[in-house]
Amino acid sequence: MSAEAGAAAGSLPIALDAAGGDHGAVPNVEGAVLAARAGVSVLLVGERVALHAELGKFPGSAALPLEIVDASDVIGMDEHASDVRSRTGASINVCTRLVKEGRAAAAVSMGHSGATMASALLTFGRIRGVERPAILTHLPARGGMTTLLDAGANADVKASYYAQWARLATVYLKVLEDQDSPTVGLLSIGEEDHKGSALVIEAHALLRGLHGQGINFHGNVEGRDIFLGTTDIVVTDGFTGNVVLKLAEGEARVMFGWIRDALNSGLKSKLGGLLVRGSLRGLAERMDPSTYGASILIGVKGLAFIGHGGANATAVKNALLRASRAHEGRLLPRLEVAFGEGAAPLAGTEG
Repeated sequence: MSAEAGAAAGSLPIALDAAGGDHGAVPNVEGAVLAARAGVSVLLVGERVALHAELGKFPGSAALPLEIVDASDVIGMDEHASDVRSRTGASINVCTRLVKEGRAAAAVSMGHSGATMASALLTFGRIRGVERPAILTHLPARGGMTTLLDAGANADVKASYYAQWARLATVYLKVLEDQDSPTVGLLSIGEEDHKGSALVIEAHALLRGLHGQGINFHGNVEGRDIFLGTTDIVVTDGFTGNVVLKLAEGEARVMFGWIRDALNSGLKSKLGGLLVRGSLRGLAERMDPSTYGASILIGVKGLAFIGHGGANATAVKNALLRASRAHEGRLLPRLEVAFGEGAAPLAGTEG
């Protein structure tokens, strides 16, 4: 199925950087096949011969809505993100161009996250009124999930960024999770309004002033609140957000290791392990990062999703499904409207 045919049918394909990630084409192609079987059209971007060979391993793939777009170059995980400026033929640049040209609905990459951010920002530009795009991700929490941003795009921030990110995340949850009025928490070292750094105190005042104007501000939250699900959204700087994300992923692995060791420590423990196997499997799936597939770079004028370098086929599939949902739900136009005439002005957003 060609990109033009997909556009004519009213359902644009998703451009997948099929060369990106720690494991190259293998999980990307399998994930694309799984997504295509679920009804999502995919453009596999990468070295044509290698992708054809990998795709040939899946019986019936020729009948699926999959197309290969050739890109002989790929920005490796150990290369510089700034390489996107000069290496126009790199797979991630081909993906973002396909979106910019209207041939794809979104770009998805499990490759170099910095290169993906740089390519998206250079190709799409920012939504008017957004000073810096942010990485929006999800963390498992009591009762569901907590949406966290920024998860690593901006180590140095201004107070106005927090307000912009809160608005972006609010629209995102309305579109993709059907949440009418998600609550927003500001990550700090205490719940009281006066707690935190000078920057956090300034951001708190700004968010409090915007409460009820497109933002449902709860107030300050602490680290534990992220996993208690105290608010639907938590905003913080990208340095702190990335530390939180990596800490959560690492703690989950360690915790399951402890549980596995405990259940294998003796005959009685092994018998007990058999009884709780199903519950533990459900818990593991809930805490598995592949459940959400990829994080959106929110705030650019195009849909771009960034996955983990070690992503498996399930993560790739779920990233493609989420990207398709974002496009079908008209996320980008709705984000632009939120920063248009109907939105309350945010400090520092003179455009």
